[in-house]
Amino acid sequence: MSQSLTRALEILRLLGEGPASLDELADELGVHKTTVLRLLRPLTDARFAYHDAAHRYHLGSRVFDLAARASEQRSIKEIAAPHLIAFNREYGRTTHLAAREGDAVVYIDKLESRDLIRMYSRVGMEANLNSSAVGKVMLADLPDAELRPFVQGIDFTLRTPNTIVAPEAYLHEIEKVREQDWAVDREENEPSINCIAAPVRDASGSVVAAVSVSVPDVVLPFDELMDLLEPLRATCAAISGDCGYRPR
Repeated sequence: MSQSLTRALEILRLLGEGPASLDELADELGVHKTTVLRLLRPLTDARFAYHDAAHRYHLGSRVFDLAARASEQRSIKEIAAPHLIAFNREYGRTTHLAAREGDAVVYIDKLESRDLIRMYSRVGMEANLNSSAVGKVMLADLPDAELRPFVQGIDFTLRTPNTIVAPEAYLHEIEKVREQDWAVDREENEPSINCIAAPVRDASGSVVAAVSVSVPDVVLPFDELMDLLEPLRATCAAISGDCGYRPR
């Protein structure tokens, strides 16, 4: 790779961290500012960068266009796969990836546990919205104006003694999910099965998927399952980062 190209890419990386002046970019690169200016000209001409009235440089619209196209070309399942495999190998628990399809939340990937006990969930199966952790995570991202009418159409079937069956109680649960940024299914969907889930976000900050860990209570008590919450959230943060998400 030519030195000029390497430096131009480094400029884009630096601008990705925030706006910068010509002098600041020159200092970071360790070159004279005339060299930086020479590199910036084709970048600004092609809209990969632009400078404002205060003569500070920013990432240009072409960068965001390319980022959006890159995300479109890679499915969330493909992006998440290496992270889910690493998580599943380390902790050995049933791991699901779910995404919204229309009015449904569907499991799009599943990694089995190392235990002999197998769960009935499968790829392509719809998650129960009122009783699954992934369903709660996905719906928590909806604005209230969309969430409330959506909840009225949910099937509030009683599946276990712990299942939420009242719309107002479910909305209260969604508020809790929003506040903590993760969800739990404590024997709500299946007897003796506990589950935690966390969101995956794209570059816009929207929740595009949810990752969950499900464990039978006889294998791992709920308190010990909660020990996996932070590793799960870290995995979701890594997937979100690969989707272009940058926390504010």
